[in-house]
Amino acid sequence: MEHAANVLTELGVESEVKVLSAHRTPDALREWVTGLEPRGIKVIIAGAGAAAHLAGAVAGHTTLPVIGVPLVGPTSIGGGLDALLSTVQMPRGVPVATVAVGEPGAANAGILAAQILATGDEELGKRVRAHRKAMAAKVLGSQ
Repeated sequence: MEHAANVLTELGVESEVKVLSAHRTPDALREWVTGLEPRGIKVIIAGAGAAAHLAGAVAGHTTLPVIGVPLVGPTSIGGGLDALLSTVQMPRGVPVATVAVGEPGAANAGILAAQILATGDEELGKRVRAHRKAMAAKVLGSQ
């Protein structure tokens, strides 16, 4: 999840990191999630491996956008396929935007969160577009 935080920092988006478990700390998770919207939080990124129910549990407690990052854990099956399926298979009415497994997914989650926030923040939108242009320039410069 460090990659999501790094991207947000690069884009000038303030974020916080919290370690919770859908299964081991359900009360603390509920309390934290229900307190986010009153604090002005607009988007949530949740990463989990194996059973990977964290993003879904978060989404069950809020109507804020939730981005799920499937992670490869020590007991993962198929390189994180179990986490991917657990994150993406949400019931109708409780969506979780799901990105790729692992580091690329975490980075994309940071970018997606910034893009969501940029719909209401013109300056952030400029930074997101500049970030995209810089990635393109890096690819073109390596040819």
